[in-house]
Amino acid sequence: MKARSTILRIVGAALGTGALTWVAMGGVTGGTGPENLATQSIADEGPGYAVEDFSYPNADKILAEQKIKLKSGNGRILLAECTGAPELMEVFSHQNEKVCFRVTGDKGYLSLEIPAVFGVKGNNYAAQVEMSAGTEQKTFNVDRNAWTAVGETADGQGRDFMLLEIRTSK
Repeated sequence: MKARSTILRIVGAALGTGALTWVAMGGVTGGTGPENLATQSIADEGPGYAVEDFSYPNADKILAEQKIKLKSGNGRILLAECTGAPELMEVFSHQNEKVCFRVTGDKGYLSLEIPAVFGVKGNNYAAQVEMSAGTEQKTFNVDRNAWTAVGETADGQGRDFMLLEIRTSK
């Protein structure tokens, strides 16, 4: 008799649990059960992904005010106010006089356009500048903490060179 009583308790508990689940799910007459939930795509409603295009911040404003076209980079070479501080890299051009950059991190990259560049003063980073005169492109290594002749001053023909890229490393 004791075994029969235990079996009846187990079956009763199982039936009770099933009944509660059925009621909670809304039964067969509708309600909030999974078969009655409306499905909708949340991809159209959620926020979009942030895609970094590495464009230089405020580039249009800088171009309008300073005639320096800053395109893109990795954020490690930044336009800075020329204060004469030794940690700044200085670029000299006939159009802009002096343009300064602050370099941070282990490796820096900046794509830009500064016309008629003729000299660069390096800082404590190893640096290279990529320049062009017409269709010819040329890379110049910039001396650390010293002036380096680039562009027209390093060209036997004295042509104007456009600064296109700056790359730095520790």
